[in-house]
Amino acid sequence: MNPTANQSPVVLGLRVVGTLLLLAAGAIHLYLWSTGYDSIDWIGPLFLLNAIGAFVLAVAVLVTPRRLLFWPAGAGALLQIGTLGGLFLSSTVGLFGFVESSAASYYWDSVIVESAGFLVLAALAGICRPVRRPQGREDRTEPVRAGG
Repeated sequence: MNPTANQSPVVLGLRVVGTLLLLAAGAIHLYLWSTGYDSIDWIGPLFLLNAIGAFVLAVAVLVTPRRLLFWPAGAGALLQIGTLGGLFLSSTVGLFGFVESSAASYYWDSVIVESAGFLVLAALAGICRPVRRPQGREDRTEPVRAGG
């Protein structure tokens, strides 16, 4: 069964763009981890976990059926905004004793990718959110019987 079949163009577009932005964020973190961030206490392991999480969520956003898409899209949005928050903390007050500079390699790329990723995935999660029906109400109508 194809999870992208019979979807609106908006959902399909957000799904594909969200997947690509998660892959980009994961690739940035994996690259930075492999080129020196792996030796930074706390930050190195977090960069590797972030990359793995982004890759796993990218696949989930792409293949999850529409009725369950809220969950990986929401998790992806939270990953992106959390990562962006960590980047801003590390470049202002520091994070786990590490202080980043906005002149660092891929700093602004990360800001752009993670901001866009949050917006796209939050929109996708909002569109795909589960809708609860009030209890006691039924969507079907009873047939009208003639003659009482």
